[in-house]
Amino acid sequence: MVLLSLFTYHSLLIPVGSTGLDGTTCLPSPSSQPQTEINAVSEIHRALSVHPGRAWLVATGALTNVALLFATFPDMVQKIKGLSIMGGAIGNGFTDAPMGHVRGDGERFGNHTRYAEFNIYVRGSGKPNSEKKADWNQCDPEAARSIFSNPKLAAKTTLITLDLSHQVLANLEVQQLLAGDPLAPRSTPYHLNLRQLFHQILVYYAHTYRDIFGLSKGPPLHDPLAVATLLDGLNEVIGFDDRGGERWHVNVVTDGLHSDLDSERGEVGRTVISKAEEGGVRIPRGVDVHRFWELVEQCMQRAEQAISR
Repeated sequence: MVLLSLFTYHSLLIPVGSTGLDGTTCLPSPSSQPQTEINAVSEIHRALSVHPGRAWLVATGALTNVALLFATFPDMVQKIKGLSIMGGAIGNGFTDAPMGHVRGDGERFGNHTRYAEFNIYVRGSGKPNSEKKADWNQCDPEAARSIFSNPKLAAKTTLITLDLSHQVLANLEVQQLLAGDPLAPRSTPYHLNLRQLFHQILVYYAHTYRDIFGLSKGPPLHDPLAVATLLDGLNEVIGFDDRGGERWHVNVVTDGLHSDLDSERGEVGRTVISKAEEGGVRIPRGVDVHRFWELVEQCMQRAEQAISR
C-alpha cells in the first residue's frame, strides 16, 4: 500500500490557526524555500502513477486539486486503490457526536459556516505561492460535488465527516498519554522534542476548540482518522463502523451566494446524503476510539525509534 496525502492551511475559524500547525515552539525553521514553479495537479498525477493499483490518495484539505486531478486525468480513477477524504458534516442525528456551538450562532454542524465543513466549502490552489497566504474567502463546493458525483470514484471513496471526528476527542487523559513520561520504563527511546510538539499542538487545539465551539472535553482529531481508515482492512484493525456496509450518495449544495451573511449564503457547501443501493461513498458512523489512540501512541513510539537511529 502506498499513501499520498494532501493537506492545506486552515482558516482562522478552524482552531489549528492560520498555518495549520499553530501552538508549538518545537518546529525548526524551514531549510529550503517552497517550490513555486510546479503544478500541484501534475505532481499528484506523477506520484500516483508510480504505483498503479496500489496508491491511496488522502485529502485532508480543500478538494480543488483532487477534483482537477480526476477531471484532467480521468484514467486515475482506475489507477488508484482508494480515496480517503476528511470533509463534510451530515448532522441531523447521523451520529451522537457533539458538533459544538458558536457564540451568536447556536448549535450547528458545519465548522466553517453553519452548514458547511471547511474542506468542502473552500477553494485550494493548483500552484503554491510563497508571497501570499491562501485566501479562504474563495468558495469551491463544486469541487467536492464533482468527486462525489463520479460513480466509479465514489465507490472507491471513504468520507470522514465531523460526525465521526467529533467522537474522537483528545481529552486530558489522551494528552497525558501522548506527552509520555520520560522516567517510566520504556521499550523505545523517549524523544522530548517530538512529544512536546504533539502535546503543545493538542493543548492549543483544545483551548481554541473550547473557546470557539464550546467543546470542553477535548479537541476532536480530524485528519489522522482519514489516514487511519486505510489500515482498517489490514492487521492494524481500528474498527470503523459503517453499519455492515452502508454506502451513500453524497450531494454538495452549490446554490447560494458566497457571503458572510447566512441569509445570503444559504446552505452552500452542505453535504447531503441518501442511501445508495449499490456503489456509493463509505461514511463510517463510529470507530473504536480506544484502539485508535493506542495506534497513535504506537506511531509515536515508532517515530521516536526512527529519530534515535
